[in-house]
Amino acid sequence: MTSRTTTTTVVVCAYTEDRWDDLVASVESVRGLPEAPEALLVIDHNDALLARSRDRWSDVIVVPNEFRQGLSGARNTGVKLASGDVVAFLDDDATAEPDWLTHLLAPFADPAVAGVGGHATPVWPEGGNTLYPAELLWIVGCSHRGLPTDRADVRNVIGCSMAFRRESILTVGGFNLDTGRVGSIPLGCEETDLCIRIRQADPSARIVLEPGADVRHHVTAGRVTWAYLRRRAFYEGVSKAALSRQLGAADSLSTESAYLRRDIPLAVLRELRSIGRGGAGRLVALVTAVVATVSGYALGSLRRASLSPVDPTVGRALLSSDTTRGATAARTDGAS
Repeated sequence: MTSRTTTTTVVVCAYTEDRWDDLVASVESVRGLPEAPEALLVIDHNDALLARSRDRWSDVIVVPNEFRQGLSGARNTGVKLASGDVVAFLDDDATAEPDWLTHLLAPFADPAVAGVGGHATPVWPEGGNTLYPAELLWIVGCSHRGLPTDRADVRNVIGCSMAFRRESILTVGGFNLDTGRVGSIPLGCEETDLCIRIRQADPSARIVLEPGADVRHHVTAGRVTWAYLRRRAFYEGVSKAALSRQLGAADSLSTESAYLRRDIPLAVLRELRSIGRGGAGRLVALVTAVVATVSGYALGSLRRASLSPVDPTVGRALLSSDTTRGATAARTDGAS
C-alpha cells in the first residue's frame, strides 16, 4: 500500500454474459491479490448478468450501473460506491498479475500523483496475432510500441489497467457519460478525457505510467479482423474529434501528433524492410489504421461532434452521495 492509511477499491465493469469466463478470471484475479482490496463489480444494464454475478460471488460487491448505459456510467457507479481513497479499474476481459496492484499504487507515494496507468499484455486467441504490428496494439486495448518502458509522466493512461485518487475523480465530476464504449460500439477516450480534465483543473497534478503494473488483456478472434481494425480506428478518430472540440486540440492531440510523426514512420520503414516476411500485411494494417482514424476525425469534425461538458459541482454531488457509498451500503442494495 502507498501508506498505512491509504485504502483501495478495485472496480470491474461488465455488460455481457458472452464474456462470462473472462469475467470470472478477472474477478478471481482481484480476489487473489495480496493487498485484499475492496472488490466492486458493476453490471451495465443487464439483469441476467447481475443475478448470475450475485449468485457467483458472495464476497464481492455486485451492483447495477446507476447511470446512463455505457462504460463511463458503470465506472462512475464504481467511483460513487467505492470506499477506497484510490479507485483502481480492471477490465472484465483482463486478469491482474499478482503484483499488479503493488506496482499500480507505488507512484501514489507522491501526493502530486492523481492517476496511474499500467501495462496491458495481449492474450491472443487461437491462431495468434495475424494482423497487428506492435504500434497498433492500442486497437485491441493493449500497450503499444512507443509507450515509455520505464515509469514516466504521460498525458493519459490505458483504461483496462488504471487507478486514480477518488478525490481527483470527484474534483472534475467523474467520467464524461458522452465518452466510452456502449455495448459493442467501440467509442473511446473516456480515460483520456478524464486525465486531461484532471490536469486542466490542477496543472501540478501528475498522471503516471507504471509499466510494472501488468495485466493480461484477452483479445477475441473477432477483434483480429480487418473489419474490427477499420471500425475501431474510425471511432477513435470520431472520439478524438469530439474530445478536441470540448477540451482543445493542444491537449487532446498532443500524444497522437508525436505518434504520427515518430512511431508510425519508423514502423513503416521497418515493415518495408521485411516486406517478404509478413511485412506487407502489417504495412497495409498501419496505413489502414491511419486512414480510418483520420477519416473518423474528419467526419467528426465536419459534423461538429462534441461532448457535453461535465459540471464538476453536479458531478461531485452525484458521485459522492454518502447514502450509498461503501461496501456495507452496496451489499445492502444488492441483497436479494
